[in-house]
Amino acid sequence: MQRLLTCSDPIADLQPDSAWDSAPNSELESEAEFAGVSEHAAAMTLPTKTDLATVVKPDRQRADKACQPRAVILAPTRELAVQIHRDAESIGRHTGLRFGLVYGGTGYQRQRDEVAAGVDLLIGTPGRLIDYFKQRVFNFKSVQVVVLDEADRMFDLGFIKDIRFVLRRMPPVTKRLGMLFSATLSYRVTELAYEHMNDPRMVEIAPEQVTVDRVRQACYMVANDEKVRLLIGLIRGFQDARVMIFINTKREGEWVWGFLEGNGLKSAMLSGDVPQKKRLSLLRRFQTGELPIMVATDVAARGLHIPGVTHVINYDLPEDAEDYVHRIGRTARAGEAGDAISFVCETYAFCLPDIETFIGSKIEVNPVSESMLADIDYRSRVRVPRRAREGRERDNGRRTRSGKRSQGGKRSQGRRRKGDQPQGNGEHPVQTSASVETQPAAEVSPRTADAAGDQHAGKPRRRRRRKPVDDSVPSA
Repeated sequence: MQRLLTCSDPIADLQPDSAWDSAPNSELESEAEFAGVSEHAAAMTLPTKTDLATVVKPDRQRADKACQPRAVILAPTRELAVQIHRDAESIGRHTGLRFGLVYGGTGYQRQRDEVAAGVDLLIGTPGRLIDYFKQRVFNFKSVQVVVLDEADRMFDLGFIKDIRFVLRRMPPVTKRLGMLFSATLSYRVTELAYEHMNDPRMVEIAPEQVTVDRVRQACYMVANDEKVRLLIGLIRGFQDARVMIFINTKREGEWVWGFLEGNGLKSAMLSGDVPQKKRLSLLRRFQTGELPIMVATDVAARGLHIPGVTHVINYDLPEDAEDYVHRIGRTARAGEAGDAISFVCETYAFCLPDIETFIGSKIEVNPVSESMLADIDYRSRVRVPRRAREGRERDNGRRTRSGKRSQGGKRSQGRRRKGDQPQGNGEHPVQTSASVETQPAAEVSPRTADAAGDQHAGKPRRRRRRKPVDDSVPSA
């Protein structure tokens, strides 16, 4: 007799009705493995976890054996793994299953102890999962179900070797159920499915619709030097908005965040260099509405379900057309409507034709008037605190006061004692502040002002000491 699992109304409300009606039930109920593709890759997450509850049976591990999870879900990012675990606990609260979560950046020993105590369903990122596996904290001998979420993102982040490492250590494909989810099924993702699955079937949800109709798309042709002014002008015109701003580089993100903070717009910066605890805290504050604006790289473009996002702004157009679809997918979720605004500048204008070809439609171009450009002081930009910058450099393995310098770091320029001053000579006199020419504030561009600010804020350049030459040793 098949066991039926029902969920409460709050859980059912997390997914739109189309997510339940579009998937063929015959495909999901069969024993064959499948690869799923939809406008939102997580649209089938809820039915999948419900199906896992019927496949995976609670089985308490003996104390003398290593943990043997019966289901494994792999996610490309930490935030997505945390979200899947939170949803799994809500759905499986009364099933008797034990859920484990492993991801890098924090809680190493705590996560290790939880997995060693025994779990039925293990959710995590590939790196930390393989780390515990090599320590024999658990094994894959009893895996009945394996799920790969955002498989195309696995390739983009370089996890494909780790995925193959995990799949090859699980039971044969004929003895386990495999499921692969992706918003786009490229050739390499399909190849992975046929390599590690048993005659997989493809389940597509609305494949003819690349973008959601409820997303109102528009773009502005704007110069690089006017992007910040246009961004602030647009945000000031929004009412009760929750905005996600996507940029291509961390450096540009810090630049944008600094101007938003300097002009009275409360925001946060989310990138891969932000420590994991702070990333989770920022996401929590953004989801609760405490932070109305989030500046993010593509680390937040996939998989995350943040309700209530009204506007998505592509400050930089993505170079990959698929990333555009993932970015604007952060809004208009669960039946809501939203706006997707893109800035077409000199740097990334060449990306627009590829994006329009991929989505199969033209993006409406709106004119930029002078009234839309906010009047800002380019010297108002708030700079990233030095402690935060040093913390990110320490996380990246760069040189710190107590650590070693990683490969590719800058050359050391020596140490200076407190109170020492650089000495000039006749050929290169030391410039004083009075000898430095300044420009009027009206003629300073944002990049020039930033460079001048960094020059005055930094320490004077130091000269390296040369070793004394020993005259007693004749030269060759």
